[in-house]
Amino acid sequence: MEVETVIIEGTSVTGVRLAPSMTVENGEAGQVGNGDHTCPLHTPLTLEEWGREEEPCSAQVRRRAKKLCTCSTARAKALLLDSVPILRWLPRYRLREWLLGDMMSGVIVGILLVPQSIAYSLLAGQDPIYGLYTSFFSSIIYALLGSSRHISVGIFGVLCLLVGQVVDREVALAGYPPENNINLTTDMTGSAMENSTMGVVCDRSCYAILVGATVTFTAGVFQVLMGLLQVGFVSVFLSDSLLSGFATGASLTILTSQLKYLLGLKLPRPQGWGSLIKTWVGLLSNLGKTNLCDLVTSLLCLLVLVPAKELNDRFKSKLRAPIPFELFVVIAATLASHFGGFRERYGSEVAGAIPTGFLPPQLPAWHLIPEVAVDAFSIALVGFAITVSLSEMFAKKHGYTVDANQEMYAIGFCNILPSFFRCFTTSAALTKTLVKESTGCQTQLSALVSALVLLLVLLLIAPLFYSLQKCVLAVIILVNLRGALRKFLDVPRMWRANHVDAFIWLITMATSALVNTELGLLVGVLVSAFCVLGRTQRASAVPLGQTADGELYEDIGQYRGLHTQPGVAVFRYEAPIYYANQALFKRALYRAVGLDPLQEKARRRKQEKRRKKLVDEAVAFTTTGVRQGSGDEKDSGTLSTPESAEVKVTSDEAILLQHASFHSLVLDCSAVLFLDSAGVGALKEVRKDYAEVGVGLLLARCCPSVTESLERGGYYEEKGAHTKVVFFTITDAVLYAQSLSAQNGDCESNC
Repeated sequence: MEVETVIIEGTSVTGVRLAPSMTVENGEAGQVGNGDHTCPLHTPLTLEEWGREEEPCSAQVRRRAKKLCTCSTARAKALLLDSVPILRWLPRYRLREWLLGDMMSGVIVGILLVPQSIAYSLLAGQDPIYGLYTSFFSSIIYALLGSSRHISVGIFGVLCLLVGQVVDREVALAGYPPENNINLTTDMTGSAMENSTMGVVCDRSCYAILVGATVTFTAGVFQVLMGLLQVGFVSVFLSDSLLSGFATGASLTILTSQLKYLLGLKLPRPQGWGSLIKTWVGLLSNLGKTNLCDLVTSLLCLLVLVPAKELNDRFKSKLRAPIPFELFVVIAATLASHFGGFRERYGSEVAGAIPTGFLPPQLPAWHLIPEVAVDAFSIALVGFAITVSLSEMFAKKHGYTVDANQEMYAIGFCNILPSFFRCFTTSAALTKTLVKESTGCQTQLSALVSALVLLLVLLLIAPLFYSLQKCVLAVIILVNLRGALRKFLDVPRMWRANHVDAFIWLITMATSALVNTELGLLVGVLVSAFCVLGRTQRASAVPLGQTADGELYEDIGQYRGLHTQPGVAVFRYEAPIYYANQALFKRALYRAVGLDPLQEKARRRKQEKRRKKLVDEAVAFTTTGVRQGSGDEKDSGTLSTPESAEVKVTSDEAILLQHASFHSLVLDCSAVLFLDSAGVGALKEVRKDYAEVGVGLLLARCCPSVTESLERGGYYEEKGAHTKVVFFTITDAVLYAQSLSAQNGDCESNC
């Protein structure tokens, strides 16, 4: 049985080739003849396609270029408003309704940013003043360019960790000693200083911020370029489980890196892979050198901040604003350290001199860009992904939309412009965004208020934090890691909900923490891609049965009360068919159907050889028996005659074909989202293989893109025949297949 095109009432119908005895009667269109009687051939549902003319590529390019290059006043205005969103929402600002909430949230977030900015400077390997600069400039720039009304852009722990790793590596490569072994005078004015022993013209602190600013500038350039290329869609490839696992793994690294400050140990930050393990080895081997003053201070701060944070979280619905316990702890610890002389008497590390005002801008180190470009790209990708995911989450919650590409521009310029003022990389931060939203934020005017608070600190208050112990800053960082570390408690729930997402989370987290932070992101992306690919590799072909009303076909193994149709097998393949799984598709289909046409053909060839052998032996025996006479005739009963051999082989073939109780196979393609050339070729092979064993293949419920791929791939034998070879419903395909069973003399039972 093979596939061919049958003409019915002027319409080409591609189906199962009729046997030589079957013809379409000239006088009965739509009838299948079989000797003395005819069966009506089912005419499936047809839909008329819209006539479409494909536009040439050159015309598409000209049309799009004309659209992009067309300049008008309205277009220029729209472009300006889209590029600087504050110009769109500020004239519509509802002063009476929004001002109080924006002012309150701005002041509270600004107060929280002061201790956190100073603390996260440690993580980035910078002096405290640069953390304040970073928060100040990023708040202003995002308020001008950001499309989200609620997110807070500033210092983010994971990015600070990534920047700090690059800074420590480049500082070490430049020949500077570890941070805790230097006795250089910090030049906060940025002027060049000659060091006779090292032959360089910049001290360690100066060179560290130069590296940090260069990384920040390069990351910002990458983000703006991605915005220009309209690649904001890349964020969809970073799943929630991947980002969560990456953040949790990085949080473990952050926690480990801050323990030396809690214990008052002077240890360099390990470089290379396995830094977390190296850090723990260094901590355990130097426990005897713990500074008791720093340890006691750290424990006291933890005893205050952890319960205080929990109280804020528990009663956040009742509190108008979260209580700034971090600021209270910083003030109290600074006073205690200053009047207790902790630095002079106990050797505690303190923040040191924090100047007021702003330093003059400086260019990044151009010669360092090739050295940090790879690191900057991963930092740019992480910063953008975090910002977009938070923007979309809060926009959906409050009923507005954000532009992913505009977010790319905004966060890119939040890195490029501040890098000239010795700032490091920024992105949206979940904790501060939640505080901002919960305290009444309505627009990014609150970010400008936060910037004013930071400006006040930079101009007047910053020097007062001279005696603040670094261990207090480390405690603030650790306390803010609670949310990420709590994700470990969600692992059982994630595993129950989705094994694949939980697996991606665990692999990304473990790689980020135990091997390398940037590598963890790459491994997470690759594992996610392979998991998606693996799902298409493990797809199965499921048998379908018909419901009682006859309109719906569903999985027989999933639902009760379904029944099959005589002579027709219906299956559904639940994945796209493309180059990576086309062999697995054929294998899964043959196994599910229970009839492998390749094996069936091999069995038939074997049976044919056996039949010929038996016939030849019978003929030879007959000839020999005639020559030897009647004396040997009694022995001839032990061998088969040609007639008996023919009967025996025919019986064997019938036994082999008993399981093939169908003449047509209907493949439901509703779950096949796309086909490539290899997939079309696989369907051709399946159709050909089954046709050679007497089974016809019909495709049903193909989406338009699959139908187009089939047509372009040459699946249809005649132009336009696809209107009947691919059926819009499974019922149509089954009825059509049953109407063709007249070729087997079964017209009465199927017509």
